[in-house]
Amino acid sequence: IVAASRALSEIDVVLALADKAQQEQWVRPDIVTGRALDIQAGRHPVVEAALRRSHVEYMPNDCVMQDGGGELHLITGPNMGGKSTFLRQQAILVILAQMGSFIPARSARMGLVDKVFCRVGAADDLARGQSTFMVEMVETASILNQAGPQSLVVLDEIGRGTATYDGVSIAWAVAEHLHNHTQCRALFATHYHELTALASSLPR
Repeated sequence: IVAASRALSEIDVVLALADKAQQEQWVRPDIVTGRALDIQAGRHPVVEAALRRSHVEYMPNDCVMQDGGGELHLITGPNMGGKSTFLRQQAILVILAQMGSFIPARSARMGLVDKVFCRVGAADDLARGQSTFMVEMVETASILNQAGPQSLVVLDEIGRGTATYDGVSIAWAVAEHLHNHTQCRALFATHYHELTALASSLPR
């Protein structure tokens, strides 16, 4: 009975993914050697489904990281401009691809990712004496200590829970650490437009 249940659950998962891929015109990603991440006309599967109920079309977008250059993307813009959706979308598509699923995109080519790290949203743990800012810092430190060159790191609004210059300094230091030491593929969304100056000093 247990063996039959396991077999049926595997069939259920694969069939559900195949059915979704056929219905939504998902494509098979090319898994390549190296650390490229090239997603053309990618779509967030959950947001797209929610918008469809309101008869609104999801606007596809690209994410291109070449192996050996451009692995750190700094994304800035106004509130509700789509930064967080874009970050989450890439993480979801990478996970779908690596579990063997087709993905919602026109085409995709990506190198293997050993771990996906995500620091998104605001939450506290006041019962343990951790404010929203403290939780953010602990999670960020954990990512910086564990991520490696094959990882994908997704960061959203690092340093916003403190004074402006302190926050900019924290975000700047995290970006430099990811670039110089971790050297992973990373998507970093921020309201600190000052960080765009890093493009002139950090080659990747």
